[in-house]
Amino acid sequence: MIVNLEQFVVEERPKWERLDTLLRARARDPWRPMPLEEARELERLYQRASADLARLATFAAEPEARRYLENLVARAFAEFHGAEAEARRVRPWHWFTTTLPQTFRRRREAFRFAVALLLIGCVFGMLAIAFDPGAKAVLMPFGHLQGDPKERVAEEENSANLGRFEEQKGSFAGFLMVHNTQVTLLSMALGLSWGVGTLVIVFSNGVMLGAVVMDYLLAGQGMFLLGWLLPHGVIEIPAVLIGSQSGFVLAGALLGRSERLRLRDRLRAAVPDVVTLCLGAAALLVWAGLIEALFSQYHAPVLPYAAKIAFGLVEAAALGWWLAHCGRTREGAPNK
Repeated sequence: MIVNLEQFVVEERPKWERLDTLLRARARDPWRPMPLEEARELERLYQRASADLARLATFAAEPEARRYLENLVARAFAEFHGAEAEARRVRPWHWFTTTLPQTFRRRREAFRFAVALLLIGCVFGMLAIAFDPGAKAVLMPFGHLQGDPKERVAEEENSANLGRFEEQKGSFAGFLMVHNTQVTLLSMALGLSWGVGTLVIVFSNGVMLGAVVMDYLLAGQGMFLLGWLLPHGVIEIPAVLIGSQSGFVLAGALLGRSERLRLRDRLRAAVPDVVTLCLGAAALLVWAGLIEALFSQYHAPVLPYAAKIAFGLVEAAALGWWLAHCGRTREGAPNK
């Protein structure tokens, strides 16, 4: 019997090791799509290992093999029967690198619509300032933007004002994060107005942005403008647009377009994407607020404009790559 038991362990161990290899691969990357043949092999090896464990349990010998097999079967059991609990686990890195960019691409038409609206608003704001410089009192709601750009640049570049800003940058960063997040969430919530409110917010932000750009360009302060806006703007503006994208997704679910689903079912299908996009926009706005308060507000000679512009371009490239490519290996061949 001992000889037979030893032979049994020798013959079955390669199958146990194969099961162990498959389980380790799943543990390293639990979100990797499993081919059908691999899933069948995993199930077959799990069933065989369970049967082998039942046979070994009747023997007093081979305690190490039995403990190894007990651990192996327990891990396989968790893999098969713990899938639902695993799916409910919060995985921030996976959400950030896979779920969010995949959701963004799946709803890209809504984002493109938001970008088009913003650009139309920008053109309107630029033309309004070009033909009537006095209109900035109406188009720019923030008082610090309504003065002469040359005077503001001279004041910002005065190193004597740096100490004053150092005392306020913490509270300023918090204000920016809260304000921008509120605007983004409002843009999303106004999707409940069948998208009309979201449309107004995106267009009005575009008008204000275009007016500011034209005002500084006409004053010959293009370099200051780029150094001031790019570091935080390349993140903040896309973040607001992503929040508006979620509003248009919500509006699309309300309108139904050509879908034959009931309103409740359309909303149920849209809500996960809306929440994902809003959380993603909020995360980007936190970064943008930090950059605006701790980096963008420092101007030459403290920080050269070329360095600030280069930093903004690197951010823009990183954001574009993340939204366009992250998570693509898990989307499956049809979406590539």
